[in-house]
Amino acid sequence: MKRLMLTASLAMLVGCTAPDAGRQVGAAGDLRVADAAMASGLPQTALSVTRDILQTDPRNVGALLRQGAALAAMGQTDAAEECYRRVIEIDPRSAEGLRGLGRAALGAGDARKAEAMFRQVIEVTPGDAMALNNLGIALDMQERHEEAQASYHAALKQQPAMTAARVNLGLSLALGGAPDRAVEILRPLASDPGADSKVRENLAVALALAGEREAAGKVLAADMPQDTASVALAGYAALKVPAK
Repeated sequence: MKRLMLTASLAMLVGCTAPDAGRQVGAAGDLRVADAAMASGLPQTALSVTRDILQTDPRNVGALLRQGAALAAMGQTDAAEECYRRVIEIDPRSAEGLRGLGRAALGAGDARKAEAMFRQVIEVTPGDAMALNNLGIALDMQERHEEAQASYHAALKQQPAMTAARVNLGLSLALGGAPDRAVEILRPLASDPGADSKVRENLAVALALAGEREAAGKVLAADMPQDTASVALAGYAALKVPAK
């Protein structure tokens, strides 16, 4: 599998309320606490909050969604998937639940399942840029690069400033046999002061596949020791991409 550093987009989870009016107010406040915990990088706290809600309101969709996100952030993919399945049992057309199942499938390396989930999200919410980006990842994982690129372009049509889709498009082009075009897309993104190492690594992949090994090595040197960069470059050189 030739996927390297594709960037998934995470949805802002929007929950439902419980049927009991008194509990509804309390649960809504608790969900805000869970959101704040996730935003602060404290998934364990969010998990504790959602467990408290679900003890008294096991069909609270908002709590289930946030619990799934917390479990996924903690690397508990199977448990997260179960939360999202419960959401779909309650609301079969929940875009957030379907998106969660898709992300869980991506994390498990099941590209076909992820593709199916994200296609369902797009059926429910046409033009969903995050789902289109993540669908592209699932397609790239299956080495269906042209289809993936079409999905990234569709995401960018909806959200032109969506960096994740633009980065993924660049890597997809590199792996699909158009590394020069990939470099054109990735170089300015990697030069941004706020760019992270994933973007720079993707640029290094594109440069290496374009035959610019020395330039690729210089890019990698910003984030890793020389010996590690050499190993990475050797891996990039081994990639087999179709000729364009």
